Amino acid sequence: MNNNKNFQSVNVIIVSISHFVHDIFSSFLAPLLPLLIEKLSINYSLASFLTVIQRLPSLLNPFIGILSDRIRLRYLVIISPAITTVVMSLLGLAPNYTVLAILLFVMGISSSLFHVPAPVMIKKISGDRIGKGMSFYMLGGELARTTGPMIIVGAVSLWGLEGTYRLMPFGIFASLILYYKLKKINISDEISKKNQAFNSKKVLKKYLPLFIVLSGFLFFRAFMRSALTVFLPTYFKDVQGQNYVYGGLVFAAYQLAGVIGAYFSGPISDKIGRKKTLLIISCVSPVLMVSFCFFKSFTIPILMLLGIFTIAQTPILLAIVNNINTKWPSFINSIYMTINFLISALGALIVGVSGDYFGLKNTFYFTAAVSIISIPFAIKLFKQKYN
Repeated sequence: MNNNKNFQSVNVIIVSISHFVHDIFSSFLAPLLPLLIEKLSINYSLASFLTVIQRLPSLLNPFIGILSDRIRLRYLVIISPAITTVVMSLLGLAPNYTVLAILLFVMGISSSLFHVPAPVMIKKISGDRIGKGMSFYMLGGELARTTGPMIIVGAVSLWGLEGTYRLMPFGIFASLILYYKLKKINISDEISKKNQAFNSKKVLKKYLPLFIVLSGFLFFRAFMRSALTVFLPTYFKDVQGQNYVYGGLVFAAYQLAGVIGAYFSGPISDKIGRKKTLLIISCVSPVLMVSFCFFKSFTIPILMLLGIFTIAQTPILLAIVNNINTKWPSFINSIYMTINFLISALGALIVGVSGDYFGLKNTFYFTAAVSIISIPFAIKLFKQKYN
């Protein structure tokens, strides 16, 4: 089989399932946040800082990227879901903010170990349909972020907040099954590169224009995405007066809509071009966000559309980054993941602080306005070649 041309469906699905398993447990924080805020008596700013702590290990991504380019990629992908399963199942038992922060920091390390090499594996086994491969990969992640909130809401309903540790065996068992599946994936050009010269400064300098434009695009969309992915259940509880279960289920519905966006955006971008697809996403999202805040009677349908358009960008950006012709794909992907994670954490922190000072509803309006600035960056992203 020629790995450079053929789409390896079975292997793509296996890696995507590993993404599903990992992200089921990594998606527990947002649905638990209203309960953790109440239990630990913290404000929105401290709550949002938890996301910063969770994303802080992404600073290690370049080092993980270099490591991934020198070892078998599959082993980093195999070990991460088990680690994430354990620490995220213990969130409900955290007696104070410090312990909660430590658990999330460990989860952040595990997440980096997974998310840096996994897209590179997808690129290697997607042939010339990398957009489709990234959509499959993100489909696993978005299905997980749909399933995870429902699982954690159900677990809290059955066992209470401090009983969520009972979920650990399910995730560990799933990870063991993945071990037997993932270890069989053979990537022909996955070889040791210890003897190849590597100059990180030279590589970074070459692709600096790409990273600058990507940073601008991600930054101005980060506030809206953080508001929805971190504070949506809290928004329904504190702004609309809904209960915890309702907020968790609506959050799951938002993520379910994201599954549609993640699945179709990659193949669509393969056909009509990534620039056109990103422009459509960038223009439609702010309108939907304002509509979500303003039209309370149509909250759920508008939220579903928001899920489609806000999450659809990820497979496209992953395809752009991983389509670069380089001998160090994991390192390049790690730089993108570092930028993405840190900007997301900053966006969440700003949204939290703004929520304390101006209220969550006004903050949601603000995020819609700011996201409009991402449109010029979407255009600039395709003004020059980066290969």
